[in-house]
Amino acid sequence: MVKSGKLRSGTGSKLKRWKKGHSSDSNPQTSRFRQAAKSRFFSRPTEKSDLTVDALKLHNELQTGPLELSAGGRKDACMEEEPDQALSDRTSGTFLSGLSDCSNLTFRKVQRFWESNSAAHKEICAVLAAVTEVIRGQGGKETETEYYAALMTTLEVVDSAESQAAVAYLLNLVMKRVPAPVLMSKFSDTTKALMDVMSKQATSETASALRWILSCLATLLRKQDASVWTYPSTLQAYHGLLSFTVHNKPKVRKAAQQGVCSILRGSDFLFTDKAPTHHPAAVTTAKFCIKEMEQAGGSKEDTTTLHVLGLLKELMGTFPLGAVKSCCETLLRVMTLSHVLVTASAMQAFHRLFSGKPNASTLSPELNAQIITALYDYLPSENDLQPLLAWLAVMEKAHVHLACLQSSLSLGHLPRLFSAAMSCLLSPHTQVVSAATNTLKTLLTECVAPCMKEMGMITATASAGNPSSICKMFRIVEEGLSYRFHASWPFVLQVLGCFYRVAGKQAHPIMTKSLQSLADLRSTPQFPFSGELDLAVGGAVESMGPEVVLSVVPLNITGYDDDLEFPRSWLVPVIRDHVKNTNLGFFSSYFLPLASTLKQRAEELEQPGQKLEAKVYQTLQLQIWTMLPGFCTGPVDLLASFKGVARTLGMAINERPDLRLTVCQALRTIINKSCSTEEEKAEVGRFSKNFLPILFNVYSQQPAAGESGTYRMAVLDTIKVYLTVTEMEMINTFLQKATERLSCTESTEFTRLSMMDLVVAMAPFLDEVTMTKTFDLIRPYLQTKEPGMQKKAYRVLEEMCGGERDECRSFVVANLETLKVVLLESLKNASSPAKRPRLKCLINIVKRLGEEHKDFITALLPEVIICTKEVSVGARKNAYNLLVEIGNAFVRFCGNKKDAMEQYLVLVYAGLTGSVTMITCTILALTRLVFEYKDSIEVSTMEQLLHNVCLLLGARTREIVKAALGFIKVILFIMDPKTLASHVTVMMEGIGNIKDDVRRHFRTKLKNIFTKFIRKFGFELVKSMLPAEHHKVLANIRKAEARTKRRKQATEQQDDSDSEEEAPKTKTESIEDILAESDSDLSEDEGKAKGNAQKKAGKQQKGRAWLKEGEEDDPLNFLDPKVSQRVLATNPGLKKNAKVEHGFKVTSDGRLIIREEEEEDVKDKDEGEMKDILEEAGVKSKKTQKRKFRDDNFDDDMDIEPQLQYKAGGSGIHRPLGGSRDTGADYKSKKGKGDVKKKGKLDPYAYIPLKKAQLNRRKRAKLQGQFKGMVKGAQKGALSGKKMQKKKRKA
Repeated sequence: MVKSGKLRSGTGSKLKRWKKGHSSDSNPQTSRFRQAAKSRFFSRPTEKSDLTVDALKLHNELQTGPLELSAGGRKDACMEEEPDQALSDRTSGTFLSGLSDCSNLTFRKVQRFWESNSAAHKEICAVLAAVTEVIRGQGGKETETEYYAALMTTLEVVDSAESQAAVAYLLNLVMKRVPAPVLMSKFSDTTKALMDVMSKQATSETASALRWILSCLATLLRKQDASVWTYPSTLQAYHGLLSFTVHNKPKVRKAAQQGVCSILRGSDFLFTDKAPTHHPAAVTTAKFCIKEMEQAGGSKEDTTTLHVLGLLKELMGTFPLGAVKSCCETLLRVMTLSHVLVTASAMQAFHRLFSGKPNASTLSPELNAQIITALYDYLPSENDLQPLLAWLAVMEKAHVHLACLQSSLSLGHLPRLFSAAMSCLLSPHTQVVSAATNTLKTLLTECVAPCMKEMGMITATASAGNPSSICKMFRIVEEGLSYRFHASWPFVLQVLGCFYRVAGKQAHPIMTKSLQSLADLRSTPQFPFSGELDLAVGGAVESMGPEVVLSVVPLNITGYDDDLEFPRSWLVPVIRDHVKNTNLGFFSSYFLPLASTLKQRAEELEQPGQKLEAKVYQTLQLQIWTMLPGFCTGPVDLLASFKGVARTLGMAINERPDLRLTVCQALRTIINKSCSTEEEKAEVGRFSKNFLPILFNVYSQQPAAGESGTYRMAVLDTIKVYLTVTEMEMINTFLQKATERLSCTESTEFTRLSMMDLVVAMAPFLDEVTMTKTFDLIRPYLQTKEPGMQKKAYRVLEEMCGGERDECRSFVVANLETLKVVLLESLKNASSPAKRPRLKCLINIVKRLGEEHKDFITALLPEVIICTKEVSVGARKNAYNLLVEIGNAFVRFCGNKKDAMEQYLVLVYAGLTGSVTMITCTILALTRLVFEYKDSIEVSTMEQLLHNVCLLLGARTREIVKAALGFIKVILFIMDPKTLASHVTVMMEGIGNIKDDVRRHFRTKLKNIFTKFIRKFGFELVKSMLPAEHHKVLANIRKAEARTKRRKQATEQQDDSDSEEEAPKTKTESIEDILAESDSDLSEDEGKAKGNAQKKAGKQQKGRAWLKEGEEDDPLNFLDPKVSQRVLATNPGLKKNAKVEHGFKVTSDGRLIIREEEEEDVKDKDEGEMKDILEEAGVKSKKTQKRKFRDDNFDDDMDIEPQLQYKAGGSGIHRPLGGSRDTGADYKSKKGKGDVKKKGKLDPYAYIPLKKAQLNRRKRAKLQGQFKGMVKGAQKGALSGKKMQKKKRKA
């Protein structure tokens, strides 16, 4: 035997090695078996096959015995439904022929879901087959009624428990579909038969049929009329069903409970017009539940109590008032047992009762209030986390429901709950504090807020009634500002802010003290919760108004002898961000004089050179002006106060460039958001004769050299908004003046452009006569050689043609012929910037054209097609929209969509015979039309179009090929796969004919198309149709798809494995989630010590409760009324688990801050593909505009420098051109050498960022050099500092 080992040295160089990627070159070239299989893969058998579904079933039966379609299901796996049926030809008969041929859809569960190893399932199949054969033998039609009768007969005959279970299961399926009259007529017979089987099954050990019999009985009782429930036999049957709701077998118990719930909630007669308020059996059910719980008593065997509580949780909302009261009393009694699970289940029942919001016939306001009062005796300890959360949730729902029933009674009970919830804010558990805060905020918004409108002004002297309750609640919340709540101040401030918003308007007299306390807290140094406090004061500003807030917490800014720290200046941004729906007169009487004084003071201080103080006052007065838009949002005194502030605003626009943006925003806010009535619009419009001339003059003035002109856009926006409330006669006057300045020969180009902008703004608001005159005025400018003026002239025409007012429509109709002539004449002279508004004009005109104007549309078509390649994104978009609008016009002309598209496409086809640019544009136009009208184009037309475009793929011009590839991409998306399959060869031939240099240029686009083809038709078919030069790309696509699939599967597996591990508890949302966690686990050490004892304890461990002893030597007093709070659901002796060190930062509310270096934004594949198709079809623009203006209609010609979104950063062409910025420049001292420390910043040291790249061994020397340079610099600085110190000492 040859000894294995390493080759001798030098042998490796002599050996022949395979080149990379060629290791399979020695494989045999012929693969005839594969080829034979491939040839049959796409073919279907021509003759009828003998292999049918039934034949396959018979084969399986002969081979293995039982039928086998899907293994691993449940024993009653026939609970799911699957719609599609297997169709086959009739074959030889078997013992299950009746089952496989059963035509009734009721039994498709049995037919489609099989379990080969289940004897019960085999029995069900056999019974169904036998019953089906009997029905067929008697000439039946296999209806539900026939199956019902046959199965009931079978149920009385069969003896074995297995057969009874099978019949009962099938009966349960069919009875749900049997007509109600049949079940009513056969009620007594069916009930007797079911009760007989039920009584036999109840005493036997195997109760397999019992759950299905119970379900049948419930279905039968649910279908009966209300009169039937007066018979004793009906109640006897119902009691039989009810007795099984506490059965020891879970499936039987669940079936009985579901049946009882379906009867009490979903009986047919409850949904009729004369339906009773409650089910006749509701009282009986309530008495049964109470009796069962009382019999169970306080015994350790509490399972019966838990079963009844589970039933009550679903049913209490259906009981009448008396029964609900008795049930609630029983629930409160069983809660005194201090059994954790019983208490939790009772709380669930209360929560479900209040959440269902029953009417007063089920839960009266008095009973609701009594339950609330009683639940205070069961208030858990603040250290008992889950029970306390559950108690808060139940009390919140109870008070909200009581507020719906009787608001005054609810307000009377709220102070006590507020007191309990505020004490929860002292809890060490963050969850309890957060839940208590949310509870208080919910109570304020849902219980207090609806009542506040009915109340008058609330004062501190209110002694009774609703105002007294509001005072008590606020005092309780206000107490949260004391120091013992300091750990929960953020939450207290949230509740205070909510209280201010809800009740501040009526109750501000009792809230003044708290506002002063907040102001004092805000002024304390380094107050940590200033953001929450500002939001709380903002709530007071919203509801009370700034006047009330400032009367309590004054600004303390006068302009003279001020503290330059301005400790109350934080109020200014708070008021600015929150003021609304207040008195505009207060701004003019208080803030305007103050701003004027501060402005004057700043000018006085600037004279003697006190520039810092002057800058502070200047900044303050500008901040005061920024409040103006808030005061203009829904002012309550607009009619009385606007005239007082209008003159000041006009002067500010004219004389104060620094205030123009703010004042213009305020004017727009008044008109857009505050003028809700005609009187208010008339009042504001009355001052248009004052404001508009000022705005016109400011807009038409050319900014000085070096001065920014950004304010002009805001001024133009304000002009457009103000024109909406201006009278038409005044607009005509202003238009006349603007046209005079436009026609004046002395006007500069800037002035003429500005005047044209103003004409554009006024055009939609003119009357028909003035519009005609304006059209005659701008007509010469449509053919001018100045692009800016030509574009604006088209903009004027666009506004007049596209307006929604009746005057605009009548103008277009009256001047239609003139407009057609002018637009066709100006076609040759239209500049590129004017294309967008010109096309928009044509869209508005084409919408109103009739069939007699078909020649005009035909003449326009070449221009529209050419514009699909315009530089301007807006022009391209309008061109595509106009193509669609022309298509709509053809549909109007012809009436039939298919004929219209036939005529329209014939006109567009002409472009395919033109120049290269025309061919490209025509393909783009056809792409959009095919996408838009895909359902209206004949299949033959689509096929012809596809063949022509595929021929153009062989063109030498890249633009044509690019457009054709876009067309194919859209065709792949919209065309039906069956139709597309017949044209795959043509498309593949066209793609194969693409020239090599063009193919290389569009390799990414081609790869995308190939991927779509492979997904639709498979890899092998696509590969066989393409030339060899494309095969490498196809192989790469297949590898990439396989890699993506593997990654997806790995990610799913990882997610599954992660979910199986123990995850941290998330925020509980429902009462069930909260109470399910009330049973705490033992600590790890204690669990190990107890070992097997814990396993033996089993379920009894869940019911344990702990008694908290008194503090220190103080013994526990059992006569204390709060002793119930000493009974805990969690062991007080256990320490909290130490926090897990996860290595991430945590926010104040407990969320993890996780930052990844490379965050991949994974987009949905379907959305990305749809976006790509929309871009190819011209629905969306491919290039995003670099400059985004607020108004799309704003012209590019204006002398404005908008800010670009792009910021330099990176290397190469992306490097910042401002020179390298010294990282330590921020710390450089202005007066001398060295660095200085700055407040709020890091110390001035050389910080080295830790990066993954620094671990690279190859770059170690480079990094060491950088560090050495830093060390040398530090040593040099330290040396110079040492020398300076020596010099100082000598001096």
